[in-house]
Amino acid sequence: MVRQERRENRVDPERIRSLLEAVRGGDLDVDAALDRLRWTPFEDLGHSRLDTHRRLRTGFPETVYCAGKTVAQTLEIVERLWERHRFVLATRMTPAQAEALQARFPEGRFHESARMMELREAPPPEHPEGDPGVLVVSAGTSDQPVAEEAAVTAAALGSPVERLYDCGVAGLHRLLEARAALQSARALIVVAGMEGALPSVVGGLVEQPVIAVPTSVGYGASFGGVAALLAMLNSCATGIAVVNIDNGFGAGYLAHLICRQTAPVGGEDSS
Repeated sequence: MVRQERRENRVDPERIRSLLEAVRGGDLDVDAALDRLRWTPFEDLGHSRLDTHRRLRTGFPETVYCAGKTVAQTLEIVERLWERHRFVLATRMTPAQAEALQARFPEGRFHESARMMELREAPPPEHPEGDPGVLVVSAGTSDQPVAEEAAVTAAALGSPVERLYDCGVAGLHRLLEARAALQSARALIVVAGMEGALPSVVGGLVEQPVIAVPTSVGYGASFGGVAALLAMLNSCATGIAVVNIDNGFGAGYLAHLICRQTAPVGGEDSS
């Protein structure tokens, strides 16, 4: 049963040719053919099954979460996705994985603070100066790795990104000084550990969507970010959505989707 499923879900030249012949012969309309391509294929590597047509369904290729993978597995997955899409994001890389990928793809861009690798054949989209996009706000310097993961993700997918770091509630004047930036963004990502109060403050100042990201930064009673997570979930400010602890990638992805949906017609496109 498993072997049959793999065979049916593999996209090979014969199957594509048969599909195209059916369209040309009038036995299958274009929308039906597109639907078949959208839902069926993946590539089985043995250790992983790559969702090679995720881009067709969702607009973006599968991202490689490197944590827990061996160096060999990471290399093979990235190589195959690169062959398919000419655009790959790899997140949560270990130093060994980063070294191996940099050796294999010297043209790739390694974002050390975000622990991410960005491979792309086409250059990222250009945006007019002052084009509103994503503003990533972090409470403390210790939160910056997660904030950078969010910023790199949103920028790699095609959104203009600005950063506003180290402006937590212990020194609120640092945040208030940037009121113009807060009010001009299409979406805001607010990253905080400790008590996780910053998203509530920002949410009370702006009308745009705020994506709150709790981090695992804090002393013992922060419970590895659970305290910040609960604080953000219980915020009395409106317009706040919360992602999981340390999930900068998820926040950056969601912020880009918001920007894409709210961009003027004919505005920026994604990767």
